[in-house]
Amino acid sequence: MKKRTAFIGAILSLIPLGQPLLIKKGVVLLTTGLILSISENLYASDASFYFQRANKKEEEGDYYGAISDFLKLIEIDPKNAEIHFRIGNIKSRDLKDHTGALVDFNNAIKIDPNHSQAFISRSVVKTFLKDYYGAISDLNKAAEIVPNDTSVFFNRGIAKTYIGDKKGACSDWRKSSKIGDKDSDKLLTKYC
Repeated sequence: MKKRTAFIGAILSLIPLGQPLLIKKGVVLLTTGLILSISENLYASDASFYFQRANKKEEEGDYYGAISDFLKLIEIDPKNAEIHFRIGNIKSRDLKDHTGALVDFNNAIKIDPNHSQAFISRSVVKTFLKDYYGAISDLNKAAEIVPNDTSVFFNRGIAKTYIGDKKGACSDWRKSSKIGDKDSDKLLTKYC
């Protein structure tokens, strides 16, 4: 061991001050001391690492990369409803994969039956997929969980127009308007 240490010391003395010498992946020796370089893979089992990276990728428009990192989070914590919800939002909003999003919203609701935003987002997907009664049912559940969320009544009004329930739609938009939604005011003026 002493011979090896002496050898490394001799090699370092030949390198100009501050110049790096790569000994092995992840270890760099400098003439001024030892620096350990920790690779990104070391943090890979840490959920916060994947969460932050997924958020960054989503902000940058790398939706498939964000989903990939969110899926790694599900491997770490499969009972995290919020991660399923986030994947569903990316699939629905950004990738227009409504069928795929439906699966993720279903998973979020299965894990957390009181995840109001998952019900609301699933209702929007169901509306795109022309399942208007399913959308109304989801919004009814969301209204039980968050009775003052304007998006519940706004979206339920829209779904009701597709099934020909103009009176019900107007009633929902009035509730949404009363809570403070300005978009509902526009629909009330136009259709009611």
